[in-house]
Amino acid sequence: MGLREWEVGGVLLSPFLLYVLLALALTGLLRLLVQATPLGRWIWHEALFDTALFVCVLFLVVRLLGAL
Repeated sequence: MGLREWEVGGVLLSPFLLYVLLALALTGLLRLLVQATPLGRWIWHEALFDTALFVCVLFLVVRLLGAL
């Protein structure tokens, strides 16, 4: 996919927007998986964990899809 802008109706859109949406969906799925297991009770600060998980997933998405 690369990091080139797309033009939609004269508006330039960054592919990073799609990466963020994909990372958000994957983070939600991972969060549901963590809550369904006993691993969820080890989380001390949920908001901090969610943010860190999102950043890690976003890094992986950009690293994997950004090179295409």
